[in-house]
Amino acid sequence: MTGKPRLFGADYSVYVRIVRLALIEKGVDHELVPVDVFAPEGLPGWYLDLQPFGRIPAFAHGDFRLFETTAITRYVDEAFAGPTLQPKEVKLRARMNQIVAVLDAYAYRTLVWDIYVETVSKPKRGAAVDEAKVAAALPRAATCLAALTRLKTEGPWLCGEQLTLADLHAAPILAYFVKAPQGLALLEQNPQLMDWWRRVSGRQSFKDTELLS
Repeated sequence: MTGKPRLFGADYSVYVRIVRLALIEKGVDHELVPVDVFAPEGLPGWYLDLQPFGRIPAFAHGDFRLFETTAITRYVDEAFAGPTLQPKEVKLRARMNQIVAVLDAYAYRTLVWDIYVETVSKPKRGAAVDEAKVAAALPRAATCLAALTRLKTEGPWLCGEQLTLADLHAAPILAYFVKAPQGLALLEQNPQLMDWWRRVSGRQSFKDTELLS
């Protein structure tokens, strides 16, 4: 299949960034087509043909279309040349999938929406902080970080010696989380994860996808 892949979404999105990281790590030239789910005018009608639930991202490679981040990143890894982003060993591959599932099911909402948005994003906009939501989220965040520490395999990356989709899934979530003072303080209580964070946030792909503002 030929042609430059197109990724539809917004650069501020955790899940768009996950796919961008995978594309960059694979060395895949691609186009980011802006789609803002928070635009006052709403989503363009054509986008619902790509993603009927109105979420981001969506992805197109020639006439092949995908939505859902994990489906897209696995396709990117398997459809394009470049370093493999999924372990071949079955147990490590299962661990990678488990970490991604934990991030989606438990970490994303707590770390990004309940902590970052409430303590960093809302104050910047002059909006009121829901202190009860933050207070309830902090112990859940601690549980998430403790679980990731337990699941992390010995080595520089979450699944050992190889950078995988687990690392690329976690990095954008933690990128927002550490902007909150409470988030950074919690991460520092997990030295293995803190070391991992310094390592993944220093990668060129991470720097290339950072928001300028």
